[in-house]
Amino acid sequence: MPVIEEIIRKNDDNSLSFGNYKLDKKTKVLDFLVDDSKYKAKSFREVTKLKKDGKLVYESIPGTVIHNFITNEHKTTFNIEGYANTQITLELTPKQTYEFKVDDEVVALIKATPTGKINLTIEATDDPKFIELNKK
Repeated sequence: MPVIEEIIRKNDDNSLSFGNYKLDKKTKVLDFLVDDSKYKAKSFREVTKLKKDGKLVYESIPGTVIHNFITNEHKTTFNIEGYANTQITLELTPKQTYEFKVDDEVVALIKATPTGKINLTIEATDDPKFIELNKK
């Protein structure tokens, strides 16, 4: 899958794709409007971050490319590409337990913090991996 040249875009299936870890210089898109919500995307080699209405949705260190990102109160799914071992932070439902899957294989059960943050580590490569978190 190619990098996202425009840093963030809405796909035909209403999912979002964002990020470009191949950039050497930080690039931002502010006030990207989707269904009355404002998104802010920032990406480059060192970090990729997505905020919705000022609240963290996704962050990776180092930067990544995310394809077909969909999140709701029950499930979060996306495809990830990158170039290294990657630390991901998602903000989901506080104190909720999630089943974490990579390419349809259960990796772990993870409990969100009292503020809803979940931290994951994955080896991101140019071969996309499918990530899924299901509320338990």
